[in-house]
Amino acid sequence: MTTTMKLALGSLFIGFAVLGLKSLAYLITGSVALYSDALESTVNVATAFAALIAVRVAARPADANHPYGHHKAEYFSAVLEGVMIILAALLILVEAYEGFRQPIVLDAPIAGIAINIGATLINGLWAFILIKYGRRQKSPALVADGKHLVTDVLTSVGVATGILLALATGWWFLDPALATLVAVNILWSGSNLIKDSLSGLMDEAVPEETLNTVREIIAQQADGAMEAHDLRTRHAGPAIFIDFHLVVPGETTVFDAHKICDRIEAALSAAIDGARITIHVEPEHKSEQSGVILFN
Repeated sequence: MTTTMKLALGSLFIGFAVLGLKSLAYLITGSVALYSDALESTVNVATAFAALIAVRVAARPADANHPYGHHKAEYFSAVLEGVMIILAALLILVEAYEGFRQPIVLDAPIAGIAINIGATLINGLWAFILIKYGRRQKSPALVADGKHLVTDVLTSVGVATGILLALATGWWFLDPALATLVAVNILWSGSNLIKDSLSGLMDEAVPEETLNTVREIIAQQADGAMEAHDLRTRHAGPAIFIDFHLVVPGETTVFDAHKICDRIEAALSAAIDGARITIHVEPEHKSEQSGVILFN
């Protein structure tokens, strides 16, 4: 089992554990804010399950029907997570509205907060692990899951603080007010997550820093060629696709042109993890002399 799969499976178990703790906190207190926190954990479980499936599909090798691999499966998981986060926020707003209409005095708030804080600590540690190793493994699904948990941690801290203020002041309307703030924060998080995931589905180019690295490597390793043009890049999970046209002198043999391409491919693969490189060799009369990477 790969590291990515282990992390995705771990997210599912952590999600169930945290959901159980937060649900217990809500049942003990009856707090609308704690209910909203528990509801977000329900989303965590669902999205962890979706991420597990997506990571498994994305790990499949290329086949006849998917010659470029299955890497984009993780982006679908991240979009689904964003949609479910927004749905959870809308449900929280409904519950908060009822809380404003009929504020209630909370039962055993200290015990509920203590349980909630324990669940929050677990979430915080796991979020750190997911983001760190998700980025290392170039897994959009794991990074999205980790960022969602960070949002969950921040809202949980806010909920606990607000309930303590309500307990100290007797202003129980703070409970549904906090639930509303949690919902707004979740809406913001979900919309950003969908936006980031859609960029991968839309074949967005690699960051400018990576693109500059690609240009520098081509320029350094293309001795014997005349120019490169029509450089294009896109990213899909752990894979980075790079293609460009390489112009060589007309007298260059196929063997020598192939050696130049091999040298460039080897350097790009060594510098950029997951690089998938395609080079189209052209004779010198195809030179564009405009918007190109020049070597001579």
